Amino acid sequence: MTAELLDGRATSSTIRQEVKAEAEQLKAQHDVVPGLATVLVGGDPASKTYVSMKERQCEQAGMRAFGRHLPADISQEELLGEIEALNADPGVHGILVQLPLPDHLDEDQTLAAIDLDKDVDGFHPLNIARLTLQDVEPTFAPCMPLGCIELLDRYDVDIKGKEAVVLGPTNIVGLPTALLLLHRGAALNVCHPHTEDLAGISRRADILVAAIDEPRMVKGDWVKPGAAVIDVGWGRVKDETAEKGYRVVGNVDFDQVKEVAGHITPVPGGTGPMTIAMLLQNTLLSAKRSVGA
Repeated sequence: MTAELLDGRATSSTIRQEVKAEAEQLKAQHDVVPGLATVLVGGDPASKTYVSMKERQCEQAGMRAFGRHLPADISQEELLGEIEALNADPGVHGILVQLPLPDHLDEDQTLAAIDLDKDVDGFHPLNIARLTLQDVEPTFAPCMPLGCIELLDRYDVDIKGKEAVVLGPTNIVGLPTALLLLHRGAALNVCHPHTEDLAGISRRADILVAAIDEPRMVKGDWVKPGAAVIDVGWGRVKDETAEKGYRVVGNVDFDQVKEVAGHITPVPGGTGPMTIAMLLQNTLLSAKRSVGA
């Protein structure tokens, strides 16, 4: 039996429509339009593409996009000044600093400067710290991990009491996803790439999250029949049959695993689209909180 797709494209489209409807209601009832500020330092092509996509989807969802595109040689003091101005702007409900920053800038100090109530990307140190505490919720959770949980919820995959295995303790995805699963009552096992018997540990999982950054590492015999498999990997492998000479794949060998799993995310089209949808959802939430809605 082939696994059911956890379709991030379709789900994110639904979420964006929901956000747009709620944003329109917020405007009608409170004369407030959710606003997202994106801070881009320098001209890295990939970062520019990501930021443009976020700004475009923000506007399509009936929200305001405040783009702050800053020179690569900006000083730390000047960057913090830009963030402080956005913190003070009542029209800005969310602030996202596109990473990575140029080497001379301090990412930790920069993220910590964002107002906690506007940290819609969920990477303020205090928000991350709150994830590690029982019965304490962060103001906002990081968007890609939150998107993983949202996909499970939207497809009625039970989390409470289930065994979850997260492959790859990355700060951006693996660890926050593990902590969100723990908050939801999962029995948790987080594995380093050098953990012994990764395949054996993975086979115990009812929910398997692959964030180990190794193309197609997770094979069909790594997966428990009927498990939900979340693939957050992204990489290029050579494929002479493809138009560009390569194919985008994840950490999971999709063709093998789909014949074993109960649910699986595709790559592309799985967790990636959910990230921006969660960013918009968090920004809407911040705007609603600002008026007590």
